[in-house]
Order: sequence, then C-alpha cells, then structure tokens
Amino acid sequence: MFKCKHNNDELKEACGIFGIAARSSIDIPSLLYYGLFSLQHRGQEGTGVVVSNGKQVDQYKDIGSVGEVFNSEIINDLNKIKPTLGIGHVRYSTAGSKGVENVQPLLTNTRIGQIAIAHNGNLVNAEIIRDQLESRGSNFYTSVDTESILQLICKNLVTADIINAIKKTLLTIKGSFSLLIMLKDKLIGVRDPYGIRPLCLGRLASGAYVLSSESCALDVIGATFIRDIKKGEMVIINKNKIKSILYSKDKSQQTCIFEYVYFARPDTTIDGVNCYLSRIEQGKKLFEEHPLKADMVICAPDSGIHAALGYAQASGIPYGVGLIKNRYIARTFIKPTQPLREQSVYIKLNPLKINIKGKNIVLIDDSIVRGTTSHYLVKALKRAGAKKVYLLSASPMIKWPCFLGIDTPSRDQLIGAKKTLKQIQQKIGCDYLGYLSLENLINCCGGKNKFCNGCFNGKYPIKPTYYSVLK
Repeated sequence: MFKCKHNNDELKEACGIFGIAARSSIDIPSLLYYGLFSLQHRGQEGTGVVVSNGKQVDQYKDIGSVGEVFNSEIINDLNKIKPTLGIGHVRYSTAGSKGVENVQPLLTNTRIGQIAIAHNGNLVNAEIIRDQLESRGSNFYTSVDTESILQLICKNLVTADIINAIKKTLLTIKGSFSLLIMLKDKLIGVRDPYGIRPLCLGRLASGAYVLSSESCALDVIGATFIRDIKKGEMVIINKNKIKSILYSKDKSQQTCIFEYVYFARPDTTIDGVNCYLSRIEQGKKLFEEHPLKADMVICAPDSGIHAALGYAQASGIPYGVGLIKNRYIARTFIKPTQPLREQSVYIKLNPLKINIKGKNIVLIDDSIVRGTTSHYLVKALKRAGAKKVYLLSASPMIKWPCFLGIDTPSRDQLIGAKKTLKQIQQKIGCDYLGYLSLENLINCCGGKNKFCNGCFNGKYPIKPTYYSVLK
C-alpha cells in the first residue's frame, strides 16, 4: 500500500526517526504515530512509516505533518498485516529536491528481501557515492542522500551477509547519521562514528524495543529509557534479542551542541545531558556575562523560554510574558525559503502590549541565525511601548554553515558571518546585544568539550568535501 496526495513539494533532508521491534504483534502503527508525533518538532514537511510482520511489508508516506498524513483509517490498514516491526520518519529541509518520493523511510527490494531505511543527518560525500554508483549502472529514484546509503548497502550485498554489507557501507559514508534499517525480521539502529546525531534505546513493558532520535518520544509511548546508542555503534534487534557491534572505535565524541541549544525538545536527555537543565544554565551564564538592569525578562517563544527563566532566576529580574505565539505556525528557522521565513515571523508572534509598555525589557532567544526574527521582535516590542529592548542570545554568534544536518547552508545567510557585533545590533535595532560564550555553552552541556561546534567556530569533525571513496 503506497499512497500519496501530492506530486510536488520542496523537501530536502531528514531529522527524526523512530522504530519498534516486538516479539509478537502489537499495535505498531499507532505506536509509530505517537512516537513520530513526539518528534514533530524535528520536521513538519513530510512523514512516513514502513511496517513488517516478518513476511509482508507495508508502507505509507506523504507530504505534511504527522497529524495531516495519518488518520485512524490508515493506521487500521497498516495493522491488517499484524506487524511486529516498524520504522518511521519526520523530515525537514537541508538538502534535496521536490517530490513525495523523497519522503522517508525509503524501501527497496534486494536479493535477500525488502530493506527499509530512515536517516537523520547529512552526508558530505553522498554526491560522490551517487555519481560513482550511477556510472556503474545504478538507478536513483530520489534526490536525498539516504538513497546513496541504501544503494551502497545493496552494492555491498554480494553475499547474504547483510550485517557485513551494512558495516562496509558505514565505513564508506562520511557525515552525520543516525539510521534505522529494517529487514523483514530485524531492526538495526546505527549512530555515526562521532555521535553527531542522537539516537537512544528504550523498552516497552511488553518487551518490545524502541529506537528513537530523542528520549521524549519514549516517554510518550510509555517506554523505559535504557541508554543512548554509542558513537560508532550498530545495534541489531532480532526477536527481542540485542546484539551490539562497534564498527568504529577511533573517533572522538562530537555530539551536535545545537541539539542542546534549540533542536531537541526540553524533555529530552542526550548523552546524559538534559536539554531543559542545560538551557536553564545557559540563561544563568548569560547573566554572568551580561548583568543587565531591566524591569522584565521575556523570551522569544518557545525556544528561548528556559534560558529566559534561568536569566530571571540568576538576576532577580521578574520573568514575564511579552510575546504571544500563534501555535499553528511552524518554526521559522526550518522554513525552506527566506520569504516564507519572513512571512511566518509576522503572523507567528505578537507583543503583549499591556505587559511591556513603558518597561525596559531583556529579550532572550536561543540563537540568532539570520536576524529576521530578532529584527521584527525588537521592532514590534518598541512599537508596542517598550522603552528599551536588550537582546541576548543563549548561544554564541553563528558564523559558519552546517554541513551536518542543520538548516544553515551558506555563510551569506548568517548575520554573524557578515557583520560585527555593533553592526548586528544596529541591523536588529536593539539597545544592547550580547551572546553567550562558547566556553560557557560547553560548561552548560556537561563541561566537557565533546561537541561539534562547527557553526560557531568553523571547526568541523568532518571536512565538507571528500575524494573518491569507492574502489
């Protein structure tokens, strides 16, 4: 069962994955639905699931959010085969092109049966792999880098040993990736050698194992968190038995620090660090670095709320509501084009005039990427009667693009790459502008320099271009 409603939509990369492996038939499609719904913040442009009962495979995917794509009729249809395995995916744009065919999971036939794959991350050598595979006769049906992984697995499957084929593929691809790979009787989870993208393991009371991009999705379906998948680790779940393989052991931990700043939900814990507590600490450190005097601390909803609470706690300045959010507008940061970002800002947030008029305001946001939202918010707050607006960012100045899965594709789109602090302040129109230092951000995330900070300092664990890797 493959169905779709649209033929055209600009979709690019992958951002949230969720999978379940059960001993016997349970309501896998509903659990996938709730798990993906919990990961909806990681992408709203497309979603899909693939399920299996060990003999039959079924799938459904489409353009749109989880609530738009799935309904009870579709869930019931997927349940007809009584699946014991399932993987799902939510997606947002970082690289790729139009078409529902780019919505994941991707499913293909092989000499050992069907294989489905879902990917969170971004490969830096996908085009090299794609060009070389196409030159050798492979046909590609999507424009996403996930298909390069899938096609390479198929190329490496010269015998029936799928695990060796996957291991060989993992040593070839370069970039950030958390993967879910589903065979007819196995669920496989993989985290890249640096652990850039998150992936964790949980277990339901029924004994079913769950793999998820974030621990918050485990909580929603009632699963118990077991552990994070390690960097360079592949876990194989077969009939509720788990085997762990460390396919790469020599890389340093480089978790994406932006997960703690913005990307992950606050009720998620990644590699032992809780995102809520990290963001509270970011606010407290902001006050240490920028001890302002003001009448009220407010946030840019919702991503700045916890840093604002931390700043208020440390400063003693009352925390208040200064901006009202329209809950039906998706995140501006992950819209695919600048005009759509600007349009969303104007209808997304509105100042609460009665609460801010005549006051000096400390406005805290998680980060300043392009400056579009910041400029509008400062302008709107002053228009609504704020005397002064002091803008603070709970992360350092973003000066470099991300090649590893975040929507900052080029330096000319980053205000921090083009302007000085004073110039940014003038452009935004605030009365004071301050950023959290990288040293303190790292301290807020556990105090160990085990993160990818490339968007802040231009130092990436993986170079953005690679030489030929296929032999």
